[in-house]
Amino acid sequence: MSRIELGRQTPSEEDVRAWLTACDAADLQPSLISQLRGLELAYSAWQRQLRTGTQERQRQIAAIEAETGLIRGFEPATVPGLFQTREYARHIMAQSIKVHEVTDDLEEGLQARMDRQEILYRPGHRFHFVLTEAAVRNLMCPPDVLMGQIERLIASATLPNVALGVIPFVARLPKSPVHGFWMYGTSLVTVETFAAELSLTQPEEIALYGKIFGLMKDVALYGKAARSLMTAVLDDLAAAHFPEGESSEPP
Repeated sequence: MSRIELGRQTPSEEDVRAWLTACDAADLQPSLISQLRGLELAYSAWQRQLRTGTQERQRQIAAIEAETGLIRGFEPATVPGLFQTREYARHIMAQSIKVHEVTDDLEEGLQARMDRQEILYRPGHRFHFVLTEAAVRNLMCPPDVLMGQIERLIASATLPNVALGVIPFVARLPKSPVHGFWMYGTSLVTVETFAAELSLTQPEEIALYGKIFGLMKDVALYGKAARSLMTAVLDDLAAAHFPEGESSEPP
């Protein structure tokens, strides 16, 4: 029991039942057992998630997206997968394969991610994403690839079922952007860390992330203002990496 109390060991279902019996609190058993099972499912290490490669993982996400009417997301560092170009996605996915040392099925995973984007054009689905300016400036790929990615974002923001906000560096942030997250309706929030993906389903957790999303949304730029910011980033990239008269295209 001391190991459980000190957080050194996760209790089993039998541990929970025995403790509730000792405390004469058997009526709490269904709730606590449910929470324990949810905790076990909530943390999924990337080594396990990607053990069969990136393609299967993309298909799993696509199945969740297909069942969700409203998808919201906050990304402080990278462009969301639903809006990634193939070449930008290639660099992002290659990093994951290398860091986690999992099956290298890069081309299959890329195609699965591109297939996911078809949902943007299906009736009955809405998307609302908020990015920080860093997400469109971070060089996760060569400059010309990032420029193509930004152009894709600008075009995606014109879709009638897509709301895309960008928080400029000069904005006063209402909360530290410590990590990104995706919200699938009002039943699931996913959070990616370096080591694992968290799947949050408790109502209070979902409500908290909904509140944080609202705070971030309120300081983001939309429409013409967001396009102007992203166009300025394009100009900065061109000036920094492609001096006047020098083409970004390979010879």
